[in-house]
Amino acid sequence: MMADEELFGELPEQAKPRAGAEPVGAPRLREPMRDQIELRAVDIESLIGQEHPARVIWAYVEGLDLSELEDRVKARENTPGHPPPSPRLLLALWLYATSDGVGSARALDRLCESHDVYRWLCGGVSMNYHTLSDFRVGCADLLDRLLSEHLAALSKAGLVDLEKLTQDGVRIRANAGTGSFRREATLDRQMAQAQAVVEELKREVDADPEASNRRIRAARERAARERSERVQAAQAALAEIKRKRKQLDEKGGNGKKPKEARASTTDPQARVMKMADAGFRPAYNVQVASAAGELIVVTVDVDNNGSDRGLMRPMLERTRSLLGRFPRRHLVDGGFCSAEDIEWAHSEGIDIYCPPTQSRSGVDPYLPRHGDGPGVLAWRARMASEDGKAQYRARTICECIHARWRNWDLRQLTVRGIEKVRAVVLWYALTNNILQGHHLAKP
Repeated sequence: MMADEELFGELPEQAKPRAGAEPVGAPRLREPMRDQIELRAVDIESLIGQEHPARVIWAYVEGLDLSELEDRVKARENTPGHPPPSPRLLLALWLYATSDGVGSARALDRLCESHDVYRWLCGGVSMNYHTLSDFRVGCADLLDRLLSEHLAALSKAGLVDLEKLTQDGVRIRANAGTGSFRREATLDRQMAQAQAVVEELKREVDADPEASNRRIRAARERAARERSERVQAAQAALAEIKRKRKQLDEKGGNGKKPKEARASTTDPQARVMKMADAGFRPAYNVQVASAAGELIVVTVDVDNNGSDRGLMRPMLERTRSLLGRFPRRHLVDGGFCSAEDIEWAHSEGIDIYCPPTQSRSGVDPYLPRHGDGPGVLAWRARMASEDGKAQYRARTICECIHARWRNWDLRQLTVRGIEKVRAVVLWYALTNNILQGHHLAKP
């Protein structure tokens, strides 16, 4: 090895700092330089821990048959076209995003570039928010199937008992303002104005020879046409509201003078409902059936009726189509109870557990009443017994599902229309079952 003197030659000696001497010259510091391009070596696999929920979701997604989605992909081997992201990846991204309280496609797109967990899921695959948004609301049928298959697997493993179910409803704020609700006269006036604007813009587009101005007017025409379609949908919703009110009046009404009917021009299917804080806002009534005593969702449904009364039978029929049979016991709160539904359930061999409404006159609600059928009589006796009250206590656990969804930021919807709302709720239901099923399967 060459000596230092031979390698570096004659170097000047550095003067040693003298004790107590004043520093001379400007200080030498390491300052941040953020305008430089930096290449970093990152082990993507080590970005998250082995027990991270994202790994649980990916392990679930890896075992799915998603051929129905993969068959729709137009990019094939030896043919031109840019390959889209894998449906398996899109499914995993939205499942984890749901558990992380992310309900915006744009926000998810940004997280895929900046957040380690989402970068781990993507594994280097780039995303765009249009693809993410379309996938979220466009695969409700797939989510329904996956929810049923996962539930069947949990039942086969003996982790859930589907003989006793609970049902509860939660009202979720709709993507519509209270000021968007209009009466019939206002809707008729807005419809006439919108149609006049559409016709006028059509004439301008046809007569204008300039391409740029024609494109601008075409965009204005499209906006006017969409406005007209929303007003038309609101008129149809208003007619439906009037029809239901007429049916209620024919049955004797509810003793209250109804206000003039109104419908929203933003989301015609939304209805003003009484919320949990006693306020009134546009919302949807999300019905959830779950396994009693467990945080496992069996099925979900979305309704725009502000009351739960009359929604027990449709949910039980939906459960039968899903499971192939009715449950032996069905637990609901007092808002669902109606003598007609209880009699129907009794005829189908279903025991209903629901607390009777307290009478204003102070009469014992568990005593038989004139006109009670055999189903209602059996229900009153059942709920008066200690065993019936003990069975009903298992219903309270289902409230934790709603609480978990609230923690996942399901407070106000970002989509419009019952079908899209149902797709969003299915994401929450499937995500809940995957994570809760993993918890139940642990030894």
